[in-house]
Amino acid sequence: MMPQWTSDDDRPLTEFSTKRALTQVAEISKQPHYVGSKNHEVVANYLQKELNELGLETSLQEGYTLSDWGNLVKSKNILARIKGSSNSKALLLLTHYDSAPHSYSPGASDAGSGVATILESARAFLHNKTPHKNDIIILFSDAEELGLNGAALFVTQHQWAKEVGLVLNFEARGSSGPSYMLMETNKGNAGLVKEFAAAKATFPVSNSLMYSIYKMLPNDTDLTVFREQGNIQGYNFAFIDDHYNYHTAQDDINHLNKNTLAHQGTYLMPLLKYFSNADLNTTQASEDYVYISIPYTFINYPFSWVLPMTIIGLILFIGLIFLGIAKRVLSFSEIAKGFVPFLIAATLVGLIAFFGWKGLLFVYPQYNDLLNGFTYNGHSYIAAFVLLALAISFFVYQRFSAKKANINQYVAPLFIWIIINGILAFSLQGAGFLIIPVYFGLLIFGIFIITQRSNNILTLVLSIPALIIIAPFIQMFPIGLGLKVLFGSAILTVLLFGLLLPVFGAFAKKGMWGLLLFVVSIGFFAKAHFDSGYEFGKAKSNSLLYIYNADTDKASWATYDTNLDSWTKSYLGENPKEATPTNAIPLFSKYNSGFTYIVDAPKKELLKPTIQFLEDRIEGNQRKLKIFITPNRNVNRYDIFANEKMTIYNFKANGVTTLGQKNSLYERKGKKILSYYLVDNAPLELEFSINSNAIFDMELLESSFDLMTNPLFNIQKRENWMMPTPFVLNDAVLIKEKIKPSPVIVNPTVLIPAITIPVVKRKIPAVIDSLKVE
Repeated sequence: MMPQWTSDDDRPLTEFSTKRALTQVAEISKQPHYVGSKNHEVVANYLQKELNELGLETSLQEGYTLSDWGNLVKSKNILARIKGSSNSKALLLLTHYDSAPHSYSPGASDAGSGVATILESARAFLHNKTPHKNDIIILFSDAEELGLNGAALFVTQHQWAKEVGLVLNFEARGSSGPSYMLMETNKGNAGLVKEFAAAKATFPVSNSLMYSIYKMLPNDTDLTVFREQGNIQGYNFAFIDDHYNYHTAQDDINHLNKNTLAHQGTYLMPLLKYFSNADLNTTQASEDYVYISIPYTFINYPFSWVLPMTIIGLILFIGLIFLGIAKRVLSFSEIAKGFVPFLIAATLVGLIAFFGWKGLLFVYPQYNDLLNGFTYNGHSYIAAFVLLALAISFFVYQRFSAKKANINQYVAPLFIWIIINGILAFSLQGAGFLIIPVYFGLLIFGIFIITQRSNNILTLVLSIPALIIIAPFIQMFPIGLGLKVLFGSAILTVLLFGLLLPVFGAFAKKGMWGLLLFVVSIGFFAKAHFDSGYEFGKAKSNSLLYIYNADTDKASWATYDTNLDSWTKSYLGENPKEATPTNAIPLFSKYNSGFTYIVDAPKKELLKPTIQFLEDRIEGNQRKLKIFITPNRNVNRYDIFANEKMTIYNFKANGVTTLGQKNSLYERKGKKILSYYLVDNAPLELEFSINSNAIFDMELLESSFDLMTNPLFNIQKRENWMMPTPFVLNDAVLIKEKIKPSPVIVNPTVLIPAITIPVVKRKIPAVIDSLKVE
């Protein structure tokens, strides 16, 4: 599925070099470089220098955007352009250069790997003086981690955005494994599928089931903004294995897999050569295609084929059954018996895997520390449960079938698979390729019925498509969705076992095979047990915040952790009190994490922000407000909340409105109004109106990401087997206070000197004497 044994040798300058790309990653990921940090500016300057050394003229795009998520930030995009020979649509190479905030992530994989892939590929492309028609735009976007703000700034405000015909976006959601291709399109994917196949990437890894699932999930990338705001489509390339390193302090150069980075290069080099000369208008289509990559080929066909292929499969299946009965190879009673072991195995395996994982979470409560749901020993658990599923399948067939399973027992799995494909044909057409292994199964079934003989070698060869197409999903589902779906992988293992029954059913000693697989499964459970602890490089995540409530003049320590460790206990105590709804703060987090424990803390002398009401007046049935908030300490983030009953209109923050705002009503979910990430400690200006009879009820949460370095606190350093919890506001000093209306601040006015014109002044002295200009 991907390159292996990537060498550290220098490749020729004409080729993509993983070693040279890793050098770029090392420079980019020396330190965390989230928006607003000093290192963020360092990385931006480095990237401009590297583009200049390639002979490209760079430009910067800066400005505020307010995302649909309510995140406000001033982004700095870095751009360069390679001119083509014709006046055609441009190809955009996209990735982001900011790292995740809150968790000290160096951002080696996410998305230093993407930056390095583009820099090294562009270097090789320019070195080869590759002739090309289309302009190539390089965009290193900013503030992707905060709400895709840099991409939004480019799409909505940059003149080049209108010239883009296709986007290649490089991302990461882990630190190893194959890079998967995912498409973003508002219409059909047929054009994208055909053009991707024509580009002939060396190791394409993708399928339309992932495409269909991705479209249903709330996961977004910079490319999503291009699709939604600019109707510009393209391809995402992202790797997802070792998900536990994502957005953490472990996203460093040491955890980034070399083969994975090489895989990104094997995508961009051929795609860059192909799409720089292709007619990018041909990627537009209204029809959707089923597609799947298997070794040495990329299968694709229209969605409209899915249902007919399933119906044809059903007709062939029924026809073969009647033929088998006519030839007295099959009998209804024996067919019925074949459903017993198959359904027992699937049910038993599903229940054992579902409750087994819940039991493991009870025995190993530390597994709940990793919010993404994939533990450091997750691959051992995948192997253990898959082997256990196979062992149970062999045991069940040993108990409920003949010594050698006959062709009657193959009817049950074929029937179940056809039913599954029938359901998918109506509900999830992207999975339509799952009918392909069924066709090969029908071929095995038909050959036996017609010849009444079994050829072991032919059966084995015809079983390979089922392995190639289905087996990768057994591993991919828990990696992508978390170990909570292990039961799905276990059931899928039984379903695959059923399709391979002509091979496994011929095993005379199924009990011995079951015992062997069971023993190996126990071995993997044992391995998982020995790897269940924490160590350097496989760290425990923990969290700590200091919250000062300016309204009550009290301070607290807070954490999101379920399992406290020695570091958090040194501040929260051995028996801290659990957080209650009254002290909850409606902060957004990816996994809806809330505070678990809150205890009293010593009060520190923190400088509160200055809140000024520049405007507060009634106009008709509306109350118009303009609020100016200035930090009096180094601050990274403001969160503004308002009572959900307070309807807000004509909302602006630092002069900008939300991307998706279509009318005067400001749409929001819950109490959150916005999260503002500060750059250079710039103040926040809010301008909006509410109903004149509404009760004004707003709250401010001011955060600085400096708990570990703030001299007021002297926080002890974490041990090397610990790291800050990602996806939540962490290691922060917070000031919480109500926003209370104050006397309106009137801007100074300038008097126009009186002009002595006797005749005029006698007529209108009051007008001249009172004339003022702000």
